[in-house]
Amino acid sequence: MNQDFISEKLDNGLRIFLREIHAAPIVSHWVWYRVGSRDEVSGQRGLSHWVEHMQFKGTPKWPGSLMERSIARVGGAWNAFTHLDWTTFYETLPANQLEIALSIEADRMRNSIYESNEFEFERSVILSEKEGKDNDPFARLNTAVVKAAFSLHPYQNDIIGTDEDLHHIQLNDLDRHYQNYYQPANALIAIAGDFESQIILEKIKQLYQSYPLAVISRPTIKPEMKIESSKEILMYGPGDMSFIQVAYRSPAAADPDFFAYTILDSLLSGPSSLNMFGGGGISNRTSRLYRRLVEKEYAVAVSGGLQATIDPYVYDLSITLQPLQAPEIVLKKMDEEIEHLLTTKVKGKTIDRAIKQAAALFAYGLESVTNQAFWIGYSEMFANYSWFNNYLDRLRDVHPRHVLEVAQKYLHPENRVVGFYQPETAKEG
Repeated sequence: MNQDFISEKLDNGLRIFLREIHAAPIVSHWVWYRVGSRDEVSGQRGLSHWVEHMQFKGTPKWPGSLMERSIARVGGAWNAFTHLDWTTFYETLPANQLEIALSIEADRMRNSIYESNEFEFERSVILSEKEGKDNDPFARLNTAVVKAAFSLHPYQNDIIGTDEDLHHIQLNDLDRHYQNYYQPANALIAIAGDFESQIILEKIKQLYQSYPLAVISRPTIKPEMKIESSKEILMYGPGDMSFIQVAYRSPAAADPDFFAYTILDSLLSGPSSLNMFGGGGISNRTSRLYRRLVEKEYAVAVSGGLQATIDPYVYDLSITLQPLQAPEIVLKKMDEEIEHLLTTKVKGKTIDRAIKQAAALFAYGLESVTNQAFWIGYSEMFANYSWFNNYLDRLRDVHPRHVLEVAQKYLHPENRVVGFYQPETAKEG
């Protein structure tokens, strides 16, 4: 991570991060907004994702079809994502075409056109997207488990929204959301690749410095620190596979416990990837739950999910059962393995292996210019750039004692949500 790096903040609050990487004539340009499902209230769930869709409809200067053609013509790729804490838009393209991305994003920050017919078209698209998700057994289970893990915090809401709210949201709701959050003071530009920083910095200033400083209105959010009691969800539906998902509370990414939790995840189920654009994979065959559940043929697969968020979220363990295995027996085997971890001193070499696996998975993703630019902005959404820059050192500093303390603090069976999904045939039986 020795490449040239500069950062600057404009008078209107816009933050700019530039990293020069001259290995290939490619550049990746991201604009991040500090708005996601965390910023939505009842009646407005799904607004952030919907606004993201509408941002591809265009501006007077850049109609939607022109944006798409301009990126495609130079062999570039572009997309956008809405998450719990943020919304982001990116373009990866030849370095000598960066000005296309700069112009598009600067214009649609403030000048997007929201037309009624396009608004209604996207309503149908998003409702169809939600229907597809609702028909996916594992996605249905995950939505129910996460919702049950929170009483007050908006993290309980599915990013795509609810059927009720998606049917009742109006065009002016989207426009207010856009006008409030799509502001320089709420945005961050991250660019990595083959360019000269001072030249690009001046171009960014020319595009954005006339935008005024704005005050962003946000709902009040009270973090939930614990899952207060054990909860169980039993769900039946189509398909022929059975799943278990167990959700425990996880710490905020800026919490000192997060890095020890990352190693705990690596120990239990193999390391979770925070990278968006791959770059390799790490087998979880050495993990405790793989050996206990998959090798002994209780399960077909097991995985863990730890996410970097502003507030405490959930750490989930997901198990796909072998046919005819009783879910309660598989859950018991999982609990026995976790209990063994809690009551047995973990050997230093075991921790070292888990650290190496988590570090390798992180490092593989940095091979991509797109992921380099992604990480600059992503880490700023829930912590700061130093969180990313010191990631590997923080992992290597994790002590076995801290891993055990985190396991004892968070993985208590009385403070979790357990979700079971079984085929309809099992219910009939």
